[in-house]
Amino acid sequence: MEEKRIHEFFKRYQDIFRQGLKNEANMEQVASSYATAFIAASPARVMAGQNDEQLKQVMRQGFERYRQLGTKDMTLRGIRIAPIDAHHCLAHVAWTATYDRGAAPDVSIDFDVHYFVQQLDGDPKVFGWVSGDEQALLRQHGIV
Repeated sequence: MEEKRIHEFFKRYQDIFRQGLKNEANMEQVASSYATAFIAASPARVMAGQNDEQLKQVMRQGFERYRQLGTKDMTLRGIRIAPIDAHHCLAHVAWTATYDRGAAPDVSIDFDVHYFVQQLDGDPKVFGWVSGDEQALLRQHGIV
């Protein structure tokens, strides 16, 4: 698994997320970032899902929620890759989300997400991720 391809993948992922914040995301492109099935874990829950129409709908709703919260940008700060084997890695990805607070100054929040990535014959695909307590972080910074 080439680290360069993983870095390129997450740069594209950042671009896709930014398009979603503008309500311009191509949902086929969004879905193409994920494997046919995936797992997700946070302090709120652990879930498993399929890369299907429901994923696209959940992603649309997620982008809408971020827009309602005033999220205006999502910036990739860094990536640290831990190889697992020839086809899998754990990518520790550092993000900064910037929120428009209207008359108040923008708020930027740093956070990390840990992605399980698989690369077989084609492009890398996310098959899982672990994130922190997003709601607590948003409350802490006065976003919600």
